[in-house]
Amino acid sequence: MASPSSQQCELASKSCVPCRGGVPPLTREQLEPLLDQLSGWSVETGHHLTKSYEFDDFATALDFLNRVGQVAEQEGHHPDLLLSWGKVSIDLWTHKIDGLSESDFILAAKCDQVR
Repeated sequence: MASPSSQQCELASKSCVPCRGGVPPLTREQLEPLLDQLSGWSVETGHHLTKSYEFDDFATALDFLNRVGQVAEQEGHHPDLLLSWGKVSIDLWTHKIDGLSESDFILAAKCDQVR
């Protein structure tokens, strides 16, 4: 079995796919293997993928948030981002299907690479 970091790199090497709707969100059984490939992320109420990153100061947190924003824009998949002193929280889900898709996990892995 591959290590979580190599699996995470596998996810990060993929591209987000625009969701047109009409596709069901991932079930718990489908999302578990994807979640296992990430470090520190959690699924909230089977609907959102979340993680908070901590930093030593506001400027470093802001820089990280801006880099995540650039990646999100490149991928066409836009998370909710919350910036506070020394902390950035990321909340992902696919709005068109009101739940989680593989693209949420791909963007999560890409966010971890930005760190």
